[in-house]
Amino acid sequence: MQKGTIFNIQKFSTNDGPGVRTTVFFKGCPLHCRWCANPESQSAAVQILYDQDRCMQCAACVRTCPQQAVALSDQRVSIDPAGCMGCLRCVQGCPAGALSYEGEIKTVQEVVEVCLQDKDFYETSGGGVTISGGEGLAQPAFLEELLTALKQHQIHLAIETTGYARPEHFQKLAPLADLLLFDVKHYDSTRHQEGTGVPNEQILENLQWAIAQKICVLPRIPVIPGFNASLQDAAGLAALLTRVGARRVQLLPFHQFGEGKYHKLQRAYPYEGVAALHEEDLTDYRQVFLEDGLEAFF
Repeated sequence: MQKGTIFNIQKFSTNDGPGVRTTVFFKGCPLHCRWCANPESQSAAVQILYDQDRCMQCAACVRTCPQQAVALSDQRVSIDPAGCMGCLRCVQGCPAGALSYEGEIKTVQEVVEVCLQDKDFYETSGGGVTISGGEGLAQPAFLEELLTALKQHQIHLAIETTGYARPEHFQKLAPLADLLLFDVKHYDSTRHQEGTGVPNEQILENLQWAIAQKICVLPRIPVIPGFNASLQDAAGLAALLTRVGARRVQLLPFHQFGEGKYHKLQRAYPYEGVAALHEEDLTDYRQVFLEDGLEAFF
């Protein structure tokens, strides 16, 4: 049985597809979006999070680390990700609970068992299970076995994806889903690489293939200040979606829900202090898509 790295299984989710859903968050992503709301999802490795407000500066974590990857300086703990092997001794030995971790190795059966606990809610609400992340397609063997197992229970399946995957993996796995929630971040490949770390050609090829295969695809645009939030960006994205055959698009206004996670991961956050966007801020932006004949909604 396949094993995969998961960092969260969220029950009663209502934002990741229709109805009440269980969202399974895969750890590891080929993109490193500068605004990522789940920075703990980017690395495939187990990661240690540090809450300075709870720290007693007792140095128990320093003493227990077999790799000497933990240090205490200026009343603050620092963890060297290159040295950390994920043994979790520092987390287990922290008396104040200032250290936590993200990422667990789970079998397909373990994930399925959690998802089946709410099967009645899926049936009454038209919900199901959503694969999110991170990027589920970055663990293709585990994802295939998981989707196959869930389909045996007649559960509606959605995959939230960046679309950045090898064509052989994408074309094998995408048809297993009842819905693809497909992120489209920029129409210009250079700008896409600046914001996410990868170009967009493969993403767009996969998007166009999925639409041509009549897979149920919902493109979603995270609208990010200074990256793709201008009316010119809206026009470029609308033209792209029209070209690949999309008819609908969901707009996701930028938010700051993930800001605190960067602090706990001891990472700089490029969007620190940037104001969140709201639906009323994007009235003109949405209108660009509507005028291009696309059904645009929030």
